Amino acid sequence: MKLESYAVLVVDDEETIRRLLQKELANSRRTIFTAKDGASALAQLRSHWFDVILLDLRLPDVFDLSLLIQVRESVPHAEVIMITGHGDVDSAVEAMKMGAYDFIRKPFHLDRLDLLVERAHQRVRLARENDRLRHGVDSESSTPFIGHSREIANIQFLIDKVAPARIPVLITGDSGVGKDVVATAIHRSSLLANPMVVKNCAALQKELARSELFGYIRGAFTGAESSREGLLSFAHGSTLFLDEIGELPLEVQASLLRVLETGQYRRLGEKEERSVSIRFLFATNRCLQEEVEEGRFNEAFFHRINAFNIHIPPLRQRREDIPLLVDYFLNTLGVNHIRYRVLSSAMDCMLRYNWPGNIRELRNVIERSIILAENGMISERCLPRELLEPMDGGGEALSLASVERQHILKLLEAHSGNRQKTAEALGISRKTLYRKLQHYAIT
Repeated sequence: MKLESYAVLVVDDEETIRRLLQKELANSRRTIFTAKDGASALAQLRSHWFDVILLDLRLPDVFDLSLLIQVRESVPHAEVIMITGHGDVDSAVEAMKMGAYDFIRKPFHLDRLDLLVERAHQRVRLARENDRLRHGVDSESSTPFIGHSREIANIQFLIDKVAPARIPVLITGDSGVGKDVVATAIHRSSLLANPMVVKNCAALQKELARSELFGYIRGAFTGAESSREGLLSFAHGSTLFLDEIGELPLEVQASLLRVLETGQYRRLGEKEERSVSIRFLFATNRCLQEEVEEGRFNEAFFHRINAFNIHIPPLRQRREDIPLLVDYFLNTLGVNHIRYRVLSSAMDCMLRYNWPGNIRELRNVIERSIILAENGMISERCLPRELLEPMDGGGEALSLASVERQHILKLLEAHSGNRQKTAEALGISRKTLYRKLQHYAIT
């Protein structure tokens, strides 16, 4: 994974020290900003995002540790390293009791200071990772994007095109179709270094939604005993995926719209604005246009997040992908290295079924089938009763053979009748393809 870049603020009234540290501490991952006094330091903190702050104990407009208190309140996620003189050790120790990471005395060794800054950043990064895990992050074990259907090929095309862009993406589709999988694919293709931050808006308590998204400062409301960062700060420099966006309260939608338009926000109780750089992804199983017409969703917010829409069709509309998904789940969910095989009669049941729960339901069925399989064989006996019952007219009954025939015809059409390329796309030999063409009477 690409190493994370970060910014450092050096606050010192001596110009020679500011210039020296700006030159010597900067590297390919670390950008150095400077400030000559407390006022300019606070102004920098309002306009930039810093992970590490080097703070001189003696500044022309600050005579005690009050600036440290303001810095800790303004950017509680950052680590502060105090710069001290020979007679300031006691004050530096007091500063550490108040939350400073460490201190270094003048004249300092640049190698030691460089290491100290890097360690402070690692501490910030680990704390951020812990917060992201608490909220939910991109998972390396998530289901990959699987399918050969025309619908899936089109979605993959859209992902490849939109991933490098920074515009918001709205992912729509029924529950269980894999909206999170598409979001993960977009994030990974965007090459952003930090993990994607994920939040299901349905899990946000209405009265706490704003504070969880934006964060808050101490005293912002009853019970706010200390300042806290929100999801927006955790997602800075990365992707924020808000699932079930239709559940977000209207008043919070308006606030989030402003972040999308300006890249700025305020924590609850805070007067100064902060800047963030975030790639926004949204998902919903609702028809947001209808929600807008019913007054349940902010119209301006809808048009902003719907800048680029990717719709995922239900599984029943791309049945030819079912065998591939079944193979994937058998390989990933199987136990004791057993090689599982689905009998054709059981596969026919899966192909006929309408899958109201989509891919999530299919996964659950395969998990159940693995438990009930005998000698690795999955038969109709292993399937839930609803898959064995006759269809009620809600969809077309397809056999495994008819799905395979349709799939071969589609690939032949896609490759303009070129049988060698079609065989390669199917993952079979040309000889096997000819045999299938003969079997299915395809000329």
